[in-house]
Amino acid sequence: MLNILLVTFPFFALVLAGFLAAHRRMLPLEAIPGLNGFVLFFALPCMLYRFGSTTPIAELLDASVAGVYLLCALVMVAFAIVMTMNSRIRWNDAAMGALVAAFPNTGFMGVPLLAALLGPQSAGPVIVLIVVDMVITSSLCIALSRLDEGEGHGGQAMLVAGRKALRGVVVNPMPWAILLGGVASAVQFTLPGPVEKTVWLLADAASPVALFTIGAVLARSQIQSSHPMPTSDYLPVAIMKLLLHPLLVLAVGTAAIQLGVPLQPFALTVMVLVSALPSASNVSLLAERFGADNGRIARIILVTTAAAFLTFSGAVALMT
Repeated sequence: MLNILLVTFPFFALVLAGFLAAHRRMLPLEAIPGLNGFVLFFALPCMLYRFGSTTPIAELLDASVAGVYLLCALVMVAFAIVMTMNSRIRWNDAAMGALVAAFPNTGFMGVPLLAALLGPQSAGPVIVLIVVDMVITSSLCIALSRLDEGEGHGGQAMLVAGRKALRGVVVNPMPWAILLGGVASAVQFTLPGPVEKTVWLLADAASPVALFTIGAVLARSQIQSSHPMPTSDYLPVAIMKLLLHPLLVLAVGTAAIQLGVPLQPFALTVMVLVSALPSASNVSLLAERFGADNGRIARIILVTTAAAFLTFSGAVALMT
């Protein structure tokens, strides 16, 4: 366990450093979108391209990994909505809460952290899970969040929201980086030396800057959305994310293997550890964009990120 904590500590320490820097205004809040833009449009796509291009194409097209993980994500979304909807939390807030319950911070935190813990062979399953979360889980929850528009127009609102979500996927550079990396792997293409060196340098910057940015985004969300609310509005969702999600993936994945699904045990380990990650920080931006209670979402992300230092390390100890 101590060896695991020694590996995970620097990652969570960088998140804490970003949080303190923004909270104490050593990093101006106005600078955070610039950091986010650098990670989203430059560093992280380069990291994903590098992993994709150096991973066998068969691992990037693993239907067993995608199917098992998607089933668990759908169960998590349904369970979170059923358990949290009440007279105050309606479809918009419930759907965004379900998204943070089912959408781990795989891009900013999971890719570098799992590569450090399990080696570069973890990249294949991780990339598959990123695609499932970005394309299906997030689009579904955004569409469900529009059901508050009224019974007569709810279906139309869902379609409009679904189209907006898919448009967001299209303009997001991460799926394109994964696609280009997969094509490069399939045809065994390598970038010219100077170009590859540039891409690799940007990829190396992704991990520290992304982790620092997570902390800064969490601090900004706390500063801007710090209205009082009962712990029952956010703590149960945080527990779902950190405990129920990985346990569900483990149970479903184990059952799938016993039923003859060609799911490799190593891939299942990666899936469980990804599910044990804290909630994705970009859900806070989606909640703000679609008019949900961003203060609630920010609290869930903050609680899961803080608690994951222990819960995620415990999951690593149990699975490895």
